[in-house]
Amino acid sequence: MRSHYCGQLNASHIGQEVDLCGWTHRRRDHGGVIFIDLRDREGLIQVVYDPDLPDIFATAEQVRNEFVLRVRGRVRARPEGTVNTDLSTGEVEVLGLSLEILNRSETPPFQLDEHENVSEEVRLRYRYVDLRRPEMLRNIQLRAQVTQSLRRYLDDQGFLDIETPMLTKATPEGARDYLVPSRTHPGKFFALPQSPQLFKQLLMMSGMDRYYQVVRCFRDEDLRADRQPEFTQLDIETSFLNEDELLQLMEEMIRQTFKEVLGEELTDPFPRMSYAEAIKRFGSDRPDLRCPLELVDVGDLMLEVEFKVFSGPARSADGRVAALKLPGGCRLTRREIDAYTKFVGIYGAKGLAYVKVNEVAKGREGLQSPILKFLPDEAVTEIVSRTAAEDGDLIFFGADKATVVNEALGALRVKLGEDLDLMKPGWWPVWVVDFPMFGWDPQGKRWNALHHPFTAPKEDHLDRLENDPGQCESRAYDMVLNGTELGGGSIRIHQEAVQEQVFRLLGIGDEEAQQKFGFLLEALRYGCPPHGGIAFGLDRLVMLLTGADSIRDVMAFPKTQTAACLLTAAPSEVNQTQLRELSIRVRKPQAEEQ
Repeated sequence: MRSHYCGQLNASHIGQEVDLCGWTHRRRDHGGVIFIDLRDREGLIQVVYDPDLPDIFATAEQVRNEFVLRVRGRVRARPEGTVNTDLSTGEVEVLGLSLEILNRSETPPFQLDEHENVSEEVRLRYRYVDLRRPEMLRNIQLRAQVTQSLRRYLDDQGFLDIETPMLTKATPEGARDYLVPSRTHPGKFFALPQSPQLFKQLLMMSGMDRYYQVVRCFRDEDLRADRQPEFTQLDIETSFLNEDELLQLMEEMIRQTFKEVLGEELTDPFPRMSYAEAIKRFGSDRPDLRCPLELVDVGDLMLEVEFKVFSGPARSADGRVAALKLPGGCRLTRREIDAYTKFVGIYGAKGLAYVKVNEVAKGREGLQSPILKFLPDEAVTEIVSRTAAEDGDLIFFGADKATVVNEALGALRVKLGEDLDLMKPGWWPVWVVDFPMFGWDPQGKRWNALHHPFTAPKEDHLDRLENDPGQCESRAYDMVLNGTELGGGSIRIHQEAVQEQVFRLLGIGDEEAQQKFGFLLEALRYGCPPHGGIAFGLDRLVMLLTGADSIRDVMAFPKTQTAACLLTAAPSEVNQTQLRELSIRVRKPQAEEQ
């Protein structure tokens, strides 16, 4: 039906007759001449109809926005003074010689060039219209390019593309599983995979050596801008590679993708940073290295001060007192400081103390703050020195449990960087390594795996599994780019005794371990090779590359924040016949029954 895409026409096609198909982006009637901007996935082209062909002109008069058209015409240069430099096709237009309306359209729920004023709810309800927007088309096209580039690299490196099951065993260890009732096994359920973790490990035990899969995963959890109940990840597993070899291989893959898709050169090699250093300097294990601001520990200076807001956390084993210097921050108004105080409250901070450094040379007299009266001269002098504060700077303080201080000041440094235009341009990747193996849950009074229970401990930390789990480091690693975790992985446990020891430490007894992971423990007995892998969030990666604010803008048919599909009205009720076949009876939540 067509010879060319609309957006591919240029000056080299002048004089050629072309067949085009697409949607009416806009129709304009200028004194007897009708202009139709015809749109397809590759872009726009201006088609001109004049009254010399009265039947065709009459058809053009009927055209409205989003009508589906087939056009035949001759490409010609635009008249002098009418070239549109904003369009790739802006040097040419098509003189219409025929016109066929393939399908009409009702008035669309919103104009494609006025979507900024349209709620996301409406956009998701009419997603098939929203996807016609050039911005959305570009996002989905770039997503395809990214996937092609990643696949090409892995194919070239000898990886095998292998599918793993979508219906699997429910083993809830973090987020909730999506359960699928079995008709043929009444009262029993499959689960949709949160990841192919165990199957890809079994593939290594099977001798596949190098595996990858672009795979759909499912998690029944609360959503955020970068979370969805179903998402796509690039899943990778290898045998007989240590951390350094695996990280180098993955770096090369991401560098190649950025070069092919964006034409951007990423640093080689990526820097590496320990988890402890990332938390100490940036308050986060996903440090945004574009922001030059860093946290500085000052707790040792607050041990003996009378100000309990500072001395309490300084003396507590799980507390932290940290400072964050903002160059030129004295220019902030009280209203702006109050706004930042409210911001850190989101992360549990009870307040935000600060000191304005008006003139360093005057010592205490050159500083301005309500908290100065609580601090001795030695502490004040050392804080100014340790933060390298200069005239006009402002120093923020966080004092609380370490987790609260890290989250609050870590988020504040990034917000200050964005608000005050401090962020360095470009792409700043980093590997975060040497993660703790476990985290202590004070409420449950138990250890939790910080990555997952199949992550191997460092070889020289094996004795700490028994004697000091809190000081045991894992062979885990995360790739972070501009403050976003692109992917995470680890070297896996490949010895049954170590895996059983980790299960017991996590409170998973032998009977429960056999029930949930018996097939894995059995497989470990039959010659399991050393292996490890990583999984990249494809949606997050594309979101970064496109500059989108949400992964919903890089997915064709995403869910809402409440895990609903507005387009199809899913989830929905099913009839009693289906429920009976599945041996299921639906009970309303207790609140509804009452």
